[in-house]
This record gives sequence, C-alpha cells and structure tokens, in this order.
Amino acid sequence: MEIGGEGLDPVSPTGHYFNSSVLSISILGVLEFEIPIDDSQTLSLLENVFLPINSRFSSIMIENNGKKQWKKVEVKLEDHVKSPIFPSNLSNESYDKYFDDYISNIATTRFPEDKPLWEIHVIKYPNSNAAGNVIFKLHHALGDGYSLMGALISCLRRADNPSLPLTFPSRLPSKPKSENVMTTTFSCLLNTISDSWWGISKSIMGEDDRSPIKSSNNGLEFAPITVSTMTISLDLIRLIKSRLGVTINDVLTGVVFLGARLYMQEMNKSSREAHSTSLVLLNTRIMANYTSIEEMIKPDSKSPWGNRFTFLQVPIPKLTEFSNVLDFVWKAQKIINQKRNSFTIYFISGLLEMLNKFGGHEAASRYIRSTIKNSSMVITNMIGPLEQMSLANHPIKGLYFLVVGTPQDLDISILSYMGKVKLAFTMKKGIIDPQKLKLCMENALDMIFNASDRNYMQNSTEEQSHISSIATKRIPQDQPRWEIHVIKYPPIAVQLVLLHRALGDDYSLVGEFISCLQRDINPSFCLTFPSRLPSEPEVGNIRMLTSSLTGYARGYVLKYYIGDMGRDMELGTKLFSF
Repeated sequence: MEIGGEGLDPVSPTGHYFNSSVLSISILGVLEFEIPIDDSQTLSLLENVFLPINSRFSSIMIENNGKKQWKKVEVKLEDHVKSPIFPSNLSNESYDKYFDDYISNIATTRFPEDKPLWEIHVIKYPNSNAAGNVIFKLHHALGDGYSLMGALISCLRRADNPSLPLTFPSRLPSKPKSENVMTTTFSCLLNTISDSWWGISKSIMGEDDRSPIKSSNNGLEFAPITVSTMTISLDLIRLIKSRLGVTINDVLTGVVFLGARLYMQEMNKSSREAHSTSLVLLNTRIMANYTSIEEMIKPDSKSPWGNRFTFLQVPIPKLTEFSNVLDFVWKAQKIINQKRNSFTIYFISGLLEMLNKFGGHEAASRYIRSTIKNSSMVITNMIGPLEQMSLANHPIKGLYFLVVGTPQDLDISILSYMGKVKLAFTMKKGIIDPQKLKLCMENALDMIFNASDRNYMQNSTEEQSHISSIATKRIPQDQPRWEIHVIKYPPIAVQLVLLHRALGDDYSLVGEFISCLQRDINPSFCLTFPSRLPSEPEVGNIRMLTSSLTGYARGYVLKYYIGDMGRDMELGTKLFSF
C-alpha cells in the first residue's frame, strides 16, 4: 500500500540503468552459520534494524511524468521473507544440490514491481559448508556493493563482544611515485585516449572470442546458474604480495587471470589464443573504508550511499605471452595502474551521462549491457570485517556475495573475512564446469606461490651475500654506531638496519626499531604483542619473534621487507656477530 503522495525521491541514473527493460542486476549476500538457525527474531530484526537503514528498503520504483522515483509504501515483511521446504533427514551433500538449485532459482527470478526490491531467504538445512544459510537478495538499483555491504554490516555484531565495533583492513592509497609532471600528464592523456577509444570499440562491436568461459549465447540473464567457492588464507596472499612488491588485488587478479587461461586450455587447447577481456569494477568514492549508515546518507558525505563505481576493461593475458607465471601478476598490476592513472574512469561516467541525456536511460542501459556481454567475465571485490560476526547470536563462519542477472557466463566476486579471502564463481549451468574451473584456480594459486618462492630465494641469495659483506666490516669510530643499507631487488627492496651492540640490549634495540613501523591494518592503531599470560587472540599482522633473539658480542642486523610503496612490511630478524 502506498503512503502519501509527497516527498518522492528521484531514482539515480545508475539506478535506472540497472533496473530497465534490458538489464536487471541484483546482489546476493550469502551468510554461512556455525549453528542451526532459529528464525524467531527475523521479523523484529527486519522491522527495527533493517528497514530504518534507508528509505529505499521501504519504497518501490514508480514512473512519474516520464521519470522514475522512489515511492514510500507500507512493507509487509512476510512477503519478503522466504523459507524453503526441502526433504527431511538428508545428508549434507544431498542438501548441497538443493541449495545450489534454490540459489539458481532466486537468481533468475525478477523482483515484482509492486514491492520493495529486496528479499531474505532463510535456509535451515545444513550443507557441506554451514549448519544453515541466510541469503540477502538486494537489487543493484538500491545501491552498489559498498552501500549494500554497509547496510548488511549494520545488522550484524561482533561475535566475541557485541559492544565493540567491527574493524576492517586499511585501504590507504599508495603513495605516488615522484615523476616529472609533464611526463606524467602526457602519459595520462595518451592512456586516456587509447583506453577510451579501445573501450568504446569493445563495448559497441568488439565482442570477445568464443571460448570455454564465453558462449556468446543470448538470454544469459535468465539462464540457470551454478556457484562454486574457493577460500584462500589472507596471510598467504600477503606473503606473495610482499615477495612481488604488488598489492593484494594484483595477486588475486593475477591468480584469476592465470586460472581462467589454464581452464580454457584444459577444455580447448585452441582457445589459448582466444582474445578475452575482463571487466574490473572500481569504487569511485573518495574514502574507500566503510563508514556508518548515518554518514553515508548525509548530503555532503565523502562516502555516500548509492551506486558510485566504474569499470575497467582489462585484457586477459595469454599463456603464450609469458614464460614466467608471475608475469600474470605483474601484467595485471601494470594494466590496472595504467588505466587507473588515466581519465578513462571519468570518461566512462561522462559517456553514460551523455547517452542518458540524448538517448534516455534505456540507451545508457543498453551500452552497459553491451559492455558486459562483449567481455568474458566480471571481477568485483570488497573488504569484510577482521572479526567474526554474528546475527541474533548466530556466529557467521563464512560470507560471500554474488552478482546475478548479468548477460555473461562467468562472474567472479571476492570478499575478505576473518583473515581469509573467498572467491565466488557464478557460472551459467551447462557452459562452465565448476569443479574443473575451481581446480584450475587452485593450480594457478599454487603456481604463483611456488614461483614467488623461487623468485624470493633467488633474491635472498644475493641478499645473503650482501649481509655477509657488511657483517665482516666494522662501523667507523668517527660516526654514530649504526648504518642503514637499502638493497633493491625489483620489485622488492630490502632494508638492513645495522645497530652496534653498545647502543643497547635486545629489548632496547628491537623497541627502537619497532617505533619506526606501523600496523599494516589500521595504521592509526597501536601495535600489540603476545601476552606472557595465557594466550589471547592475536591482533594485527606483524608478528614479533623477540623470543628468538640471542645476544651476540657486538651487533645486530635487523631486516624487513618493503612492499607496496613501503607501506606493507613483513618483519623478520637476522643476527650476526661483528
């Protein structure tokens, strides 16, 4: 039932694009619970916590004088909460099939136009991954992943201490390299012209080659899907990142690109030369970290609610281009940085505005659909909390999201949670083999890790040689009793801090060294150290190994790695007698 007739909010242009006659995209947020679900509090939580988050959750999209607007309505919560009935007393593996079929069904079903664009699906049956699941289905017109994740997080609490706020990995921007302003500007302009022209050509008439990950079939928006997930330790990704001097996103993108190529070659060797492109989605907000819902809905918010993202069209490297699998990571880093450091993302926004102005929302929506359809896959990623969350005292063991309703065979979403990264692969059923794709992605990760290890060991040999050379030399008597040696092994730099034993003992020297460092995650927070009392949860990701320090007669060499513009460091220690 509609409420009143005043105060209609206009639908944003992007909201129009994602809910049109040619495109209807939704996001599924999947929560995996440790314990069986008691849904007795569901309706009260929705009424008192979820609906007040944003008026769009209580509104429908209507057309008024040729323009779409959000119209406030009375929400019948029972219409939005679904709880399927499966056969009883089956094995967890049997329920996997029912779960997959249910997700496929809700992913391909459009929202009714006379109800707000969200649903909650409570699945009380256990499967191989969880004791029960809750699925939030939210239309993309309501907001992008950043907004909807913020809304979801506001409904959840820390499992260990609900009174404490959830914390998230820091996403500070990398420090720009010092380059000539004229050179940088000229390069930026050239990249903008090249990327923009190539992007328009791809979107309009440059469809990727057919391959095992791209069928070019029509009507893929409504085709049944299958879902596969893959979990990776965030510490493992950070280790590869520090060894290669790249970002976490670069590592994950390289793994996905290599895994996709391995799968294509496995299924059809001739496809190794296929021209394939990925759409990489980017958040365009000034502040990348999550803020409160109250802050998001402010008119002048730096992290506003809504759809604030753009996409980059990134060619997927071919296996025949490289002899070293690490080049997949470095190539991904180079291409994405090049596109980020151009005005292409602003050009895309301007182009959509122009299409909207002269051709209407449908024209802009058709352009977006064509861009998605002509590429081979979409990659989108978000950061999740560091701590375990709970919903109504139900601990959440896993969390991932899916983008559904796209005219594409393969969508890959990435989300970090509790020190792990989960990749979710949404595939059109019968086109992509989920088990083989997952296996190829796991092989790609192993190959990149092993190659990074070999690369690290090669650099380590050169490092040991340099350490040996400085370890045999005395610090001159006429200068302070310390030295810093910076050794560059592109793309990694190693800094050796030489401290004379006369300056202090283990405690003093290590303490002085640590005072120069900061936490990789949330740098504004203090570093914390293991208690000498019974063990407590570890906080942060810098591990101090002070117990391994032993006294030497005259000096120390302390070593740490500098990666990602010197912000992310892996600390280790090496001691030598001088």
